[in-house]
Amino acid sequence: MKLSKAFIPTLKENPSDAVVKSHQFMLRSGMIRLLAAGIYSHLPFGWRILKKIQIIIREEMDAIGGQEFHLPAINPIETWNETGRADDFGAEMFKFKDRKSRDMCLAPTHEEVICSIARGEIRSYKNLPQIWYQIQNKFRDEPRPRSGVLRTRQFLMKDSYSLDADKDGLDISYNKHSQAYKSIFARCGLDFFIVSASSGLMGGSGSQEFMVESEAGEDTVALCDNCGYASNAEIAEFKITPFTNGNYTKLEEIYTPTQKTIDEVSEFLTLPKQSFIKSLVYLIDSKPVMILIRGDYDLNESKMLSTFGNKYRPAENDEILNICGANAGFIGPIGIKDIEIYVDKSLLEQKGFVSGANKDQYHIAGIDPQVDIKIKQIVDVALVNDGDICANCGKVLRIVRAIELGHIFKLGTKYSESMNATFLDRNGKENPIIMGSYGIGIERIVAAFIEQNLDENGICWDSEISPYQVHIIPINYKNEKIGEASNTLYEDLLEINIDCLLDDRDFSPGFKFRDADLLGIPIHIIIGEKNLQNNMVEFKFRKNNKKEIFPFGSIIPEIKKALSCQN
Repeated sequence: MKLSKAFIPTLKENPSDAVVKSHQFMLRSGMIRLLAAGIYSHLPFGWRILKKIQIIIREEMDAIGGQEFHLPAINPIETWNETGRADDFGAEMFKFKDRKSRDMCLAPTHEEVICSIARGEIRSYKNLPQIWYQIQNKFRDEPRPRSGVLRTRQFLMKDSYSLDADKDGLDISYNKHSQAYKSIFARCGLDFFIVSASSGLMGGSGSQEFMVESEAGEDTVALCDNCGYASNAEIAEFKITPFTNGNYTKLEEIYTPTQKTIDEVSEFLTLPKQSFIKSLVYLIDSKPVMILIRGDYDLNESKMLSTFGNKYRPAENDEILNICGANAGFIGPIGIKDIEIYVDKSLLEQKGFVSGANKDQYHIAGIDPQVDIKIKQIVDVALVNDGDICANCGKVLRIVRAIELGHIFKLGTKYSESMNATFLDRNGKENPIIMGSYGIGIERIVAAFIEQNLDENGICWDSEISPYQVHIIPINYKNEKIGEASNTLYEDLLEINIDCLLDDRDFSPGFKFRDADLLGIPIHIIIGEKNLQNNMVEFKFRKNNKKEIFPFGSIIPEIKKALSCQN
């Protein structure tokens, strides 16, 4: 492609509304443009990258026996009502009525559609196993779209589904996808890791996420650099470092006139946050309960969901006052009546704690949870902290931000049972199909690659997903010899199927070099008058800015050699 004809609208400055680096450089390099909140147009430069990723995905999915579908984005709502997920997705599902007033939706995923096909076509165990996949736009009405293509309302996704006759078959399909994902992300040039994860709304048993470490990420991950343990913070297993406050050895009331948050009372009493009990009142099935957790920990909503189901909510301020006799900030487990108390394991085998006294302006110190509190149940609802102890090896865990690239689930029979997708086994008995679900966010691969491969000047492509492989930069294209040499090299590269850009624009060398660094094509061939007089051209690697001078006649073998090393 000649840049004089290409539509690649680059920007000199970072747009004011772009915070994360990948968003900034995707806008500046002319890959995307915003249409509305969370809705992006992919321009030609960016779409080339997405197409290359799709080629990789199709090759790897086909290699494990996948068969590609193209499923409808518009679904009748009754299909989703069969599994209950029309309600579960809530406001995130785009819902509308068609011209005949039928309830419809835009599909955020396609488990229900797959089940509807399977129940109509799969009759016998002889029809199994199956791996069905598609690359399709998905829609979720995100309340706060942000971070460019990392959190959008329309996104491009590879989703696949395995259909098996038994759990052993599911294990095989799951492992095939795991290996395929490793190959896909490696070929895309990503430094990724795999974490244990929660299944969330998808349901099922086994679940893993494929992630890259990045400050732009919205997921929090616990990593152990010693043994390699990695888990989404929502389900991370960890050991708590015990803490005992020796300042208070028996129960005593303390006047805290204006201090009600843990931070405020901690500063007032000059005690660390580990010394405090965080008392939280929830309504579970409309019944009030108190949940206690150590002051330096936050409540883990995923663990709450696993422990108490989805019929819980935090109590309102007026409800707290009515239940505890004090305002939020001054409540605690000592002296509370007619309410069940659940104690997080972060408070076990420790004592000397401080909590609210159930009396405004007062706290109680010297609490031994296992002696002074009537415990209904010990629970695990704390969110892992940086510096907690790895449950596997006893070393320190590191908490990092990460971008989720893909997620694989063992769904089991959750969907097939509710939608009556069954088959006859060898004995003629009817059984629900055992399913797996496997997703990849394709735009997320692009953003994650950029986050891992950039410098202050732009992107540094160096893998199969690079939009072009070679960028030819004539210093003065209007110079007859330079223009002729540039065109010859350009045409010769296209003839041997090497994608290249030729900057034939009438711009200054500085402008061309800035654009070239911004676009980040792996190899720059710089053709200038001085070198060309000696039949030489400059060869530059974008990633490390290493430069060499080669004879013009040998530049194509050098390009081939460099591309071979990169791939």
